[in-house]
Amino acid sequence: MPASEPVRRRGAPPFGPEARRHHDRVLASLDDVLSALPSAERGLFEARLARRFEDLFDGLEPVYGRLPGFAGFLERLVRKLARAWVARPDSLKTLDIERDLAPDWFQHESMLGYVFYVERFAGTLAGVHEHLDYLDELGVTYVHLMKVMHSRDGENDGGYAVLDYTRVDPTLGTNAELESLCTELRRRGVSVCVDLVLNHCAREHPWAIEAREGSERHLDYFHTFPDRTLPDAYERTLPEVFPDFAPGNFTHDEALGRWVWTTFNAYQWDLNWSNPEVFLEIVEVMLGLSNLGVEVFRLDAVAFMWKRLGTDSQNQEEVYDLLQALRACSRISTPAVIHKAEAIVSPDDLIRYFGTGRHHGRVSNIAYHNSLMVQYWGALASRDTRLMTHALGEFPRTPHNIAWGTYIRCHDDIGWAVADDDATAVGLDGFAHRSFLSDFYTGAFAGSFAEGEVFQHNPATGDRRVNGSFASLAGIERALAAGDDVALDLAIERVLLGHALIAGFGGLPLIYMGDEIGLPNDAAWADDPAQSGDSRWLHRPAMDWARAARRHDPTSVPGRLFAGLRHILAARRATPQLHAANDSDILATGHPRVFAHVRHHPLGPFLGLYNFTEETQWVRLEVLRAVGLEQPLDRLGSGPRLTDDDHVELPAYGRLWLSG
Repeated sequence: MPASEPVRRRGAPPFGPEARRHHDRVLASLDDVLSALPSAERGLFEARLARRFEDLFDGLEPVYGRLPGFAGFLERLVRKLARAWVARPDSLKTLDIERDLAPDWFQHESMLGYVFYVERFAGTLAGVHEHLDYLDELGVTYVHLMKVMHSRDGENDGGYAVLDYTRVDPTLGTNAELESLCTELRRRGVSVCVDLVLNHCAREHPWAIEAREGSERHLDYFHTFPDRTLPDAYERTLPEVFPDFAPGNFTHDEALGRWVWTTFNAYQWDLNWSNPEVFLEIVEVMLGLSNLGVEVFRLDAVAFMWKRLGTDSQNQEEVYDLLQALRACSRISTPAVIHKAEAIVSPDDLIRYFGTGRHHGRVSNIAYHNSLMVQYWGALASRDTRLMTHALGEFPRTPHNIAWGTYIRCHDDIGWAVADDDATAVGLDGFAHRSFLSDFYTGAFAGSFAEGEVFQHNPATGDRRVNGSFASLAGIERALAAGDDVALDLAIERVLLGHALIAGFGGLPLIYMGDEIGLPNDAAWADDPAQSGDSRWLHRPAMDWARAARRHDPTSVPGRLFAGLRHILAARRATPQLHAANDSDILATGHPRVFAHVRHHPLGPFLGLYNFTEETQWVRLEVLRAVGLEQPLDRLGSGPRLTDDDHVELPAYGRLWLSG
């Protein structure tokens, strides 16, 4: 080997010459940071740096490589990674090694996510400790703590207007209390997820304050303009996220004397990711929270991170570069940590948040399956699964090392992301179908069982999103109000159908707080002035612990839902075919009322069948035989009910999980 060639460890990935040059230079600069470490720990960090440096470099170079000082930027970044590794608690370094040995931990069929606003669930972080046995009873292995970091007072977009990325909101507790909760949950086998808001921060954030006070350095943390010339040019192709209460994408800030890019609200300033200092700031935040014990980052509003004139400034190529680089940072310094992309976009764009092409499998570990959620509600209202089967059947294949976040409801509204071409393919008019769904779930359609409300009606496009809790949209609230036991039975089955769908589809099922006991809409949501301008608080009620106390009463709604969900989850844990590395193939059975998907596995196939109507449906036995199920085991019950004419019977809202 020539003397100029650096020695490379056996098994280390081959670098391209430019990446190798930068790697060797930054590695040589780390002696002062790593010198105090035991040789084994230093060697482990250097091995991870070598293993993931190509991912890091390939993400950063297309975005920042032509800027002056790129080499210095890389050195500053890697030194941050090294310092975070040095400061990482021993217990978390042990977890890092465990995750190195089992990198598919988040894909396992035993995984279950639970999502809640801390103040709505327990008041404070300290209060959460009092309810950990409840989470254990449900089988939770992943907890998404919402609105944890310090957000602005008053209106704050549900906590997504962050005032301080590094500090827990003082109304909830302290950083030490977050660390304590993470430690206890980790002891119980539960991973903590928190939000990392990447597109914007609050206008009261110190960076924004510095900008208003004349700091040119901090002014470049944001997109600002001296007049409306460029904003008007951008607006020609930009959609509006909140047309009702935050029209437009730019706000004039009087103190700054400039127009500021504000995609979501006037008090949320979009960050300028073309400035590498922003990347360094966010990495510092991410590493600090990781060392408190956070194991999952929900990367908020990632689709909007990069701006480009003449486009909708969503899903730009630089977004995938930046997310790949952020993930590489975690894999180098805090490898127990994974990333979840909050990208509510079309299927073709959504799949790119896992990584396609040169980014294949290197962008995010988890992404929300928004389409599965939308299609569930669409099929439930129409009693027709043809659009669901077609739209989900068109999804691209996923990398083997990712997991869908599957869900029926979350803290946000439901937008009817039904593509016109998908609707046309099954004989529907896309606009008319979306209008029907808005009418149905706000109770305006005759015969609807739902109790929801319109959110953000855009007269220019006809778009009407919907708010409402799972129980209220599925009919439980209306049935209870009417005292209609038959309607209540059907509503409960609708909810359990949804739970079975997200648990059986594969990936990581996410239960929004209260859905396991049927929490209805919060009728008093507007009484709080800080919330009265945002009707999404309708479906963010406080946890009703008196209701939860009835979860063991088999005659009560909470008891029936809780027991039904636990039964589904127990079956999930016993079904290895539901490991997320195995993709779901949508099965076109020709039945317009039943949705079907199959998962192939070395232990045999898995077939999920779901009846989306209140009437009994039958599926031909040859559908089972065609996927290799001759003598199927019913994972959810005592066995499939077979008819004399070779059909499988599905009762009202019935669900079957069949395996070999």
